[in-house]
Formats: sequence, C-alpha cells, structure tokens
Amino acid sequence: MQSSGNLAPRRRDVTEETAVPTADAIGVRDAVTVNMPADSAYLSVLRTATAGLAARLDFTLDEIEDLRIGVDEACAMLLAQALPGTELTTEFELTPEGMRISVSVHTADGRLPARDTFAWTVLSALAGDVDAGVGPDDSVYIVLYKRRGTLESA
Repeated sequence: MQSSGNLAPRRRDVTEETAVPTADAIGVRDAVTVNMPADSAYLSVLRTATAGLAARLDFTLDEIEDLRIGVDEACAMLLAQALPGTELTTEFELTPEGMRISVSVHTADGRLPARDTFAWTVLSALAGDVDAGVGPDDSVYIVLYKRRGTLESA
C-alpha cells in the first residue's frame, strides 16, 4: 500500500490533553491530542475517542469500526516496544476529507514496526494510508489516514 507521503506526526511545543483548534495558513486546524500511560489497559479510551471523532466526520459505521480496530492494532504494535513508564501519545486531526491519526511512544532502540507482517497488512487494509517512522529520542510513530467514503468491499 502506498503512503500519501507526508504522514509524519506534527510536533508542537505545548503538550495538552485536548488541542483547541488553532489558525494556520489555510484556516482552522481541528485536532485532539490524547496522552496516556503506555499500557494496554487504557486502549479503550482511544477506541472510544476514535469512534466519537470519526462519527463527527460522518464516517459510516463500518468505517468507524475499521478505524477503532486500526488504532487498537497500531497501539498494540507500539506498546510491544514501549519503554516502561512512558506515555503513548495519539493525535487525531480532522479534515474535510478524512481523519489522520498519529500514535507515538518512546522506545529503547527506535525500531520501526515490520511492514511484512500480518499485523501491518491488516492495519493497512483497515486504515487506508499507513506510515511509520522514528522521531526524536527513539520515539516510534505510526500514522493512519482514512478518507471518508473509501470503504473497501470485502
């Protein structure tokens, strides 16, 4: 699956639980950032946030469920290599065309998730465009971008 190119997470100087839309060169940015312990016990919070934000964009029920599962899978891939005591950061950006979700965590070695695994194939099928990269301090991120109305038939 090809990525759309510029899927790297957007970094800000201020960390906040929810981001108030800020004006940029092309208008208002609609984004929500969630920071939580890098522990699978908290993933239900992200699944709920994903569903609520996708519903706000009028995604279909099937697309919402695909995104919920996709976020869960991306988090599971990252939690497997998260440093103990770190935070999992998830940024949701809503656009008129769809939703961009960036999940990142600090790791010991900055190792990217393998793209030749069943998990990556499932993630790509669920989310549409998927990319991964390494950020500062060996943080690893996975970015999902789902366009509205692109539900693939099974």
